[in-house]
Amino acid sequence: MDAVSPYDAGTRHIHLLLALFGIAALISGQFADDYRRAAHKGFDIHRWIGLGMAIALALRIVWGFAGPPAVRFCQWVPFTLHRLVMVLQDLRSLLALRLPVREEHQGLAGLIQAIGLAAFFWMAASGTLMWFYLEPGTRATGWLHTVKELHEGGPPVAIAYVAIHVGAVLVHSLAGHPVWRRMAP
Repeated sequence: MDAVSPYDAGTRHIHLLLALFGIAALISGQFADDYRRAAHKGFDIHRWIGLGMAIALALRIVWGFAGPPAVRFCQWVPFTLHRLVMVLQDLRSLLALRLPVREEHQGLAGLIQAIGLAAFFWMAASGTLMWFYLEPGTRATGWLHTVKELHEGGPPVAIAYVAIHVGAVLVHSLAGHPVWRRMAP
């Protein structure tokens, strides 16, 4: 694992888009509550950034099916018994204060990646619904109110994902496994 193989240019660009739009969406979401007023600059900014995030996620989803083998979902999303066992092994390693080191998105890293993509996907999908159906200056009712509430529940999961993802990269780097280099050009 010391000789870190870089990802292809497409994967690196999609990762960069996800990181930039994801962080921008989380930050701008703090100012999006002004949709209740007729003038709603914070909401407008957040929804345009959110639309960019939805496009970046769509690219990642396509890349997860048609991209290089290392980034395809069928190679790492932990839905098989073998991959779930690797997650448990990684958790046991962490409990024993040993850093699990695996290839690409295997084990606990794969589970964390899947949760992060799912959280951002939910926020992008629900945000897209609100983009089309939520009228600034009016109260969300019925199913749209439920979507809005669930959308607003997503940021804690996304923030936790970003913190764990960045934290894991830092810990791996400090332990002598600079996995961040995979995303460096």
